[in-house]
Amino acid sequence: MAQIKAAICREFGGPLSIETVTLRPPEGREVEVTLDAVAICHSDISYADGIWGGTLPAIYGHEAAGRITAMGTGVRGLKLGDTVIATLILSCGTCGSCASGRPVACETPKPEDSPLTDADGTPLPQPMQIGGFAERVVVDQSQIARVPEDLDPASAALLACGVITGVGAAVNAAHLRAGEDVVVIGAGGVGLNAIQGARIAGARRIVAVDMTDEKLDTARDFGATDGVLATGNPVTEARAILGRGADVVLVTVGAIRAFQDAPDYLAPGGRVVMVGMPPVGAAATYEPVNLASAGQSLIGSKMGDTVLSRDIPWLVDLHAQGRLKLDELVSKRWTLDQINDAFDDTRSGGARRNVIVF
Repeated sequence: MAQIKAAICREFGGPLSIETVTLRPPEGREVEVTLDAVAICHSDISYADGIWGGTLPAIYGHEAAGRITAMGTGVRGLKLGDTVIATLILSCGTCGSCASGRPVACETPKPEDSPLTDADGTPLPQPMQIGGFAERVVVDQSQIARVPEDLDPASAALLACGVITGVGAAVNAAHLRAGEDVVVIGAGGVGLNAIQGARIAGARRIVAVDMTDEKLDTARDFGATDGVLATGNPVTEARAILGRGADVVLVTVGAIRAFQDAPDYLAPGGRVVMVGMPPVGAAATYEPVNLASAGQSLIGSKMGDTVLSRDIPWLVDLHAQGRLKLDELVSKRWTLDQINDAFDDTRSGGARRNVIVF
């Protein structure tokens, strides 16, 4: 049993506490990863603030990178010392969804037990199957993907969620074709990667919509051709820029108003891809007859419909070619002891991605 430091949420909306916890060794198909970096995603904050419910105490964190330091007897294809990312995509490989190439929608119930316990022996749940706000994690080997040794761990960690979610939404979920027009609502960490995905897929115009000129300038750095302030009349302005409606609208924020307005941007035959995660109970309303008569569609995208063994090598290669920005996504590096400050900075809305480095 290993004694490690971790950031524990004991009260929704309260500060995380840095404590010493116990991590059991990996069993069966499990892998232990000693972390070099873990990024802070807005999903972590939503959980910690109680927006999605859950059981406390708990350890959040799900964008992690590090090195394999122990393995269960059932692990295949990995070795000690491999540099890897750890994701929340836990898949059995055999259910209907996994067998049809959608491991993000694995239908096998997730295990309820956790490899972590606190000083009193109380189990510490990992709501996103990782518990990455800790010095080490034990995860299933399906959650692991190898990355190059020379890739900055802070950048590599972003591949575990923000990058695959954004790029995958454009490429895998939207099936974006070269020459199509795209609107991306939200230019945060996921939105910037959706913009990158649209650029890589060959979009003609990419219109970013956000609340500040500063974020729109950043969106242009990542590939947006145009920017529209959400504080004005973004639908009218975006349609004027495109000369028509958009073929694809990628909603990367959790604000319900963005989901409500998204279909208004669409051209006939266009599709809205829903990526952001609003609070439980928040609802948008549409007139189905309008969507049906225009041949439009609403598509949900979880983790960019990613297949790790297919998409991570592709994205790593794009980065090596200079076609995918990773290092530029890192806003600031923090220590684990500074995690509450990093949370506050992320809540302010200006950060692309804050990263805890060990």
